[in-house]
Amino acid sequence: MTQTLGPLLQFQPPTTPALVVRRAALEANLATMQAACSAAGVGLRAHGKMHKCTRLGRRQIELGAVGLCCQTVGEAQGYAAAGVGDLLITSPPAPWGAEKIAAIAASGVDIAVVADDADQIARLGAAATAAGTSVGLVVDIDLGTHRTGVPPEEVAALARLAGQTPGLVYRGIQAYLGHLQHLADLEARRAACQVTRQRLGALIGELSEAGLKPELVTGGGTGTYVEDLASGVFNEIQAGSYVFMDVEYEDCGAIDGQAWPFQQALFIATSVVSARHKTHVVCDSGLKAHSVDGPPARVVAGAPHGTRWRPMGDEHSALFHPAMMGAVKAAGSDFAGGITAADEDASIAWPADAPKVGDVVWLQPGHIDPTINLYDALIVVDEDGSSEIWPVDARRSSR
Repeated sequence: MTQTLGPLLQFQPPTTPALVVRRAALEANLATMQAACSAAGVGLRAHGKMHKCTRLGRRQIELGAVGLCCQTVGEAQGYAAAGVGDLLITSPPAPWGAEKIAAIAASGVDIAVVADDADQIARLGAAATAAGTSVGLVVDIDLGTHRTGVPPEEVAALARLAGQTPGLVYRGIQAYLGHLQHLADLEARRAACQVTRQRLGALIGELSEAGLKPELVTGGGTGTYVEDLASGVFNEIQAGSYVFMDVEYEDCGAIDGQAWPFQQALFIATSVVSARHKTHVVCDSGLKAHSVDGPPARVVAGAPHGTRWRPMGDEHSALFHPAMMGAVKAAGSDFAGGITAADEDASIAWPADAPKVGDVVWLQPGHIDPTINLYDALIVVDEDGSSEIWPVDARRSSR
């Protein structure tokens, strides 16, 4: 992984913790996914919830994406204000969202939204009618994630209702397979994609026979994109994490069993602020700088290979030296006692290669989406060491 950082190893972020992007890796990832989608004749509706950065979203569209996905109404407002003209909100909105969605449509943006309930459809239609505009309606289908969406047998009724509701234009169906994206068993992931392909294919046939043929069949993601593009049922995929990648995707592996064609492009730069113990040094990136809902961040440069990252509070984290892990583990549940014992044991030497106070250590985020949401900006670095700031300006809005 160290070679992936390239010029970042010489880059000194102005403050830490910071999210730093290697532009060359970012551009390679964008081009790779766009080329795969174009070759398959499938639209790429890049998921803006991952990066929440309008500068990056516009770049994806420049390279050929048909538009962006948003998970929230606030994200849609941010992207619309930045000039993104084709948006899909991929989660059913709360009641307060209907008027805001209608306002986006009235501004000239081609916006669609998913729904899985008749009341949602009625509210969206009423808001669009009141605003003198129309909003696209996509029926959300639950094929196993069990978060939002209706079962396949209920899709036709909602599609028909959408088509009959003033202010709405029935656009199609969404089948997001979130439960498959990080499935470590590749055979199980592929088999589940095949089942989905069959169920969606049958549903599209049923809807077409009922005069409800979906213009849009959208879904998929980075973890299933190879199968999604080859499925013959999706005409859009909603990939997001391919842009930057993270530990969670690296650990689960690409669905085709080959190496991921996407590089790690985003890193957390953190500074060592204390080195008072033999077992570990302390950095300035704690729980407020990392999402810890997935695997822990991975140390990729600036510390010995095998160094382990661990949060130690809101603003701090520890980097445990690989040579000291045995002493810590031997203490069992007495974590603090193990650290004290190692410090007081004269036979245990201070690791000579441990990072020093002031050193910058580079981390691979565990789960990229909620980690980016914790920051105001990305620092995008070129191969010559120059950099620019891209604001993370499409986060949840309170407007």
